[in-house]
Amino acid sequence: MIEVLSVASEAYPLIKTGGLADVVGALPSALAPHGVSMRVLLPGYPKVMEALAASGREVWFYPDFFGGEARLIAGRAGGLDVIALQADHLYARPGSPYLGPDGRDFPDNWRRFAALGYAAYDLSCGIVEGYRPDILHCHDWQSGLAPAYVKYNPGSTARTIITVHNIAFQGIVGWESFNALRLDFAAAGDGAIEYFGNISYLKAALATADAITTVSPTYAHEIRTASYGMGLEGLLKARADVVHGILNGIDQHAWDPSRDETLPQTYSASTIVNRAPNKLALEERFGLAHDDSPIFAVVSRLTWQKGLDMLVPLCDQLVERGARLVVLGSGDPEIENGFNGAAMRHPGRIGVVIGYDEGLSHLVQAGADVMMVPSRFEPCGLTQLYGLRDGCVPLVSRVGGLADTVIDANEAAVEAGVATGVVFSPATEEALSEAIRRTIALYERPKVWHKMQRRGMKSDVSWEASAEKYADLYASLLGLERDADTDD
Repeated sequence: MIEVLSVASEAYPLIKTGGLADVVGALPSALAPHGVSMRVLLPGYPKVMEALAASGREVWFYPDFFGGEARLIAGRAGGLDVIALQADHLYARPGSPYLGPDGRDFPDNWRRFAALGYAAYDLSCGIVEGYRPDILHCHDWQSGLAPAYVKYNPGSTARTIITVHNIAFQGIVGWESFNALRLDFAAAGDGAIEYFGNISYLKAALATADAITTVSPTYAHEIRTASYGMGLEGLLKARADVVHGILNGIDQHAWDPSRDETLPQTYSASTIVNRAPNKLALEERFGLAHDDSPIFAVVSRLTWQKGLDMLVPLCDQLVERGARLVVLGSGDPEIENGFNGAAMRHPGRIGVVIGYDEGLSHLVQAGADVMMVPSRFEPCGLTQLYGLRDGCVPLVSRVGGLADTVIDANEAAVEAGVATGVVFSPATEEALSEAIRRTIALYERPKVWHKMQRRGMKSDVSWEASAEKYADLYASLLGLERDADTDD
C-alpha cells in the first residue's frame, strides 16, 4: 500500500470555492482500488473543524507555529481521512479560504499557506507516530512550499508531486517574508523560489517537486508556451521530462441524473425525454417564459479567463436568434452588471442568479440544453464534464481540458455519431458568435441533437483511467512496479 498525503487548501464536501475542491475530494476514493491510501491535509477552517468535531483527535501540538499555537487534528469527515492544521490565529476567521468579508485577499495568506506546507513537511518527517507518508501530493500554490521544505530542510524521505490546477495563480509574495518561512537559505541561493525579485510559492514547487502534473494533456503542453505559461514556461520546458498531463474526472455518483435526488425528475441516456420537467423547473427558477427554444447556460466564475466578457455583448444577439440564457455565478462586477443589464432588457428570455448554489447548479445542468464554457484558457474544466454527464451539450473553446473532453459536431463527427458538443477556436467574440449560431442550428435537428446528448451521457468522465495513471506515477517515483491485474 502506497501512503499519500494530499495537501490542499480545500476539499469537497468540507470546504469548496471551485473545481480544486472537487478534485481533491474525489481522488482518495478513486485511488483506493489501486493500492493507494490517501489522507488529506487541510487548513483548520471553521467548517473543517466543525466537520471533525465528532471524530477528530489531536495527534501533534505546536506551541509556536507561524505566530501562535497550532495542533494537527486527525479524523474522518465527509468520507475523507483528514488531518487538519488547527491554527486559530491563521484560519479561524470569517470569509472564504482566501478572502476576507471585504472580498480582498487576507494580507497574511503567505503565512497561512507557508504553515500548511510546513505541516506537510513535518508529517513527511514522521512526527506523528505510526504515520509517515511515502508521497506528498500537493495542489496549486497554496501547498507549493511543501516540496521546497522537503528538498532543502532535513529529515524527510518523501517524494513530492505538484499538481497545477491553474498556473495563473502563483502565490507571489514579497522577499521580505523569506526569513519567516523556516526555509533553508539554499533555496534562495539556488533560485528555486525567486520570481522577478519576489517569492513564488508555485515556482518553488515547480522547481523542486519530483513530478509535475497538470489536469489535462493539452494544458500540459500549453503551459510550456509563452501564450499560456504565465512567465513559468522556461522552467517547465527545462523540466519537461517530469511534466505529466492527467485528465480530471468527476464523481459519477454525485453527478448521476438517474438518481440525483435534487432534481424534479431523474432520467438516463435511454430516457432522455424525462429531462423535460427539469427544464420547466429551470424556467420557473430563472423567470423564463415557457417555449420550445434552447436554453443556453453559464455556471461559472464570471471572469476574463472564462471568456464571459465575450458573451455579454452577444446576449442581445442570442435572444434575437430565438434562444434563451441562464447565468449562475459571480465574479468581476463589470461582467455581473453586463448580464444583469441583459436580463433587464430581455425579461423572460435571460435569467441571472449572482452567487453559487450547488443544488441549483445541478438543476441548470439537468434542465438547460447547452452549457457554455468559452474560456480563454482552461486547465481542465469540470463544468463541461457535468454537462456531458447530464445531457447538457457543451459549447466550449478549443483550449486545455475542453479540447481533450468534447468532440466537435462537425459534419464528419455528426455523421459518424461521435459528436458530443460544439468546439470553437480562437477564443474571440466573433468565433463564439458563430459557435452559438451553429449550436442553435444543431438544436433544430432533433434527431442529431438527441444523439449528441446520449453520446455525451455515455462518455467516460470517471476517475477510473486517471486514477490508474496517478497510481502508476506514485509507484514509479518510489521505484515500485504495479501489478496491472491486481492493482496492489
